[in-house]
Amino acid sequence: MGMSTGSGGGKTSRRGRRRRAPVSEINVTPMVDVMLVLLIIFMVAAPMLTVGVPLELPEAQANALNAETQPITVSVRSNGTVFLNETEVPIEDVVAQLQAIATTGYDERIFVRGDRAVDYGAVMQVMARISAAGFRNIGLVTDPDPSTPA
Repeated sequence: MGMSTGSGGGKTSRRGRRRRAPVSEINVTPMVDVMLVLLIIFMVAAPMLTVGVPLELPEAQANALNAETQPITVSVRSNGTVFLNETEVPIEDVVAQLQAIATTGYDERIFVRGDRAVDYGAVMQVMARISAAGFRNIGLVTDPDPSTPA
């Protein structure tokens, strides 16, 4: 009777079958799936994180401004309350607070956001106080008009 010595080139187990060689490839499909889900989550969540005070902005046909630095935002709600960035401030203290947080002095960019339902005079009163204090780089924020082509 003959006996096999296993000289067939591969390693054999007790039963005579060949062992499988370990797979040296990395399976990246699960990682890609997780990354795509995270990307979608961040794409949906990012626009919700940009505005602190909820307002209904009026629509206009103006182009967006290029911005290198984050401007200071003054918001006026429909009930007349004034917010500096995301903090409610009395209208009398807006100028003092602006001067305290303006990093570039009177050249600081200031965006005024007024709710669609707010009285026009309330927004102009806030803008007049800011302008009278010496700030000259003031802009009004609106939503783009959806009926105009981009």
